[in-house]
Amino acid sequence: MAASSLVAWLAVFEGFWVAVASANGGGFDYQDALTKSIIFLEAQRSGKLPPNHRPSWRGDSALQDGKLANVDLVGGYYDAGDNVKYGLPMAFTVTTLSWAAILYQSELKAAGEMENVRAAIRWGTDYFIKASSRRDHLFVQVGDPVKDHQCWVRPENMNTPRTILEIDPSNPGTEIAAETAAALAAASVVFRGFDHAYSRRLLNKAKLVLIQQAHLFGFNFLFFSSDSELINSYLLFMLTHGLQDELLWAATWLYIATRRPIFLQYIQEESISATVAEFSWDLKYAGAQVLLSKLYLEGHEDLEIFKQDADSFICSVLPASPYHQVYMSPGGLVHLRDGANAQYVTGTAFLFSVYSDLLAQHNQQVTCGNQHFTSTHLMAFAKQQMDYLLGKNPKGRSFMVGFGNKPPTQAHHRGASVPVLSMSTVVSCPMSFADWFNKNAPNLHELTGAIVGGPDKYDNFVDQRSNSAMTEPTTYTNSLAVGVLAKLAKHHANS
Repeated sequence: MAASSLVAWLAVFEGFWVAVASANGGGFDYQDALTKSIIFLEAQRSGKLPPNHRPSWRGDSALQDGKLANVDLVGGYYDAGDNVKYGLPMAFTVTTLSWAAILYQSELKAAGEMENVRAAIRWGTDYFIKASSRRDHLFVQVGDPVKDHQCWVRPENMNTPRTILEIDPSNPGTEIAAETAAALAAASVVFRGFDHAYSRRLLNKAKLVLIQQAHLFGFNFLFFSSDSELINSYLLFMLTHGLQDELLWAATWLYIATRRPIFLQYIQEESISATVAEFSWDLKYAGAQVLLSKLYLEGHEDLEIFKQDADSFICSVLPASPYHQVYMSPGGLVHLRDGANAQYVTGTAFLFSVYSDLLAQHNQQVTCGNQHFTSTHLMAFAKQQMDYLLGKNPKGRSFMVGFGNKPPTQAHHRGASVPVLSMSTVVSCPMSFADWFNKNAPNLHELTGAIVGGPDKYDNFVDQRSNSAMTEPTTYTNSLAVGVLAKLAKHHANS
């Protein structure tokens, strides 16, 4: 047999066994995946990095953020492969990471990751405290997206404008204010038994952020502040459907954090719900519905509509449901959009995991027409989605950088693909794409734990930096994975 023929035959043989291992489960180290998913969040930090920062190739960056408005906006997260700080996805990252920390506290402690998760949450909430430091103002973005996208440079060496976007009485921003309030409220629950003073500060900020935006729309409500002083305030309410999920989401988290009747009153009397088939930073109905289903099952019978909507979400996603709506790839992956589709995969997996716990706790099941699905069915689907991302798929490859078989090596990410340069280096933006972006070679630094955008609807994947739809990671893709991975690490380690 010729050498070339032997090599080709061995490649086929290797591919066969990879496929067999994939089909049989492969035995994933979920704890390793969990640890690495949190390390990725550290790689996304902006600002002055702490001594225990793990990705060694990252350095301090954007230390002058906020200077243009004479405010300190140093810190926070870059949400994807660019160097802009976007408030809305950053806040959703913090909210969902906080949810995971609340619900899967014992699992995260068992994995030794609870402190790292708290640190990741606090990196975001410390920034939101700064961003809401001026009365009636919320700073919601730092960086010029157009200029930033014209330069392929590490955040440590960027020289693109750090322009600031803010919302105020003249320029309201309902969605971002509500999501920021949700993040602060959810995080306040995380820190309540750990750092009470910080928890209270976060909760007060959450209410103020919502109040300061709410009064612009003249929707009057009363509620008690944390020190029991009656405050005449306003809860944001508009008829535009694009805002309703954020309002419901924020009110739900504020009720969970405060138990103040005014937030429950808004949910019961004024909020608008909807039947949906996705959960993401831009569509939060399903998340709020799952949270409110817990309250319904605990005795709030007037919240039954949210339980019905949560069931509808499950029925819309499960392939065996007669009401199934979501496209599934031939290999069994949820596929909603070509761009950063993995966020919908981890979002679905997280909600299915959370809802499976809720159903098991209350001995409930979901009925979809003539089909009945138990908590076991839901968790099996959540596990299958996460397993696909970790390597149990037709290509037998991982979609988490630095984990499993044939992981991505060309994540669409400036910091990971550009060499460490001295702080004084001036980068030519036009040349940066020729020097680093267009090179068909692995990134110079491993973006450990990053879950990239993932394959197309036919399970095909091209590991190229230029293919951002497939190779760009996001913080919220990973924040949604943390809780599921913690649960799998503790309860499904050998399955």
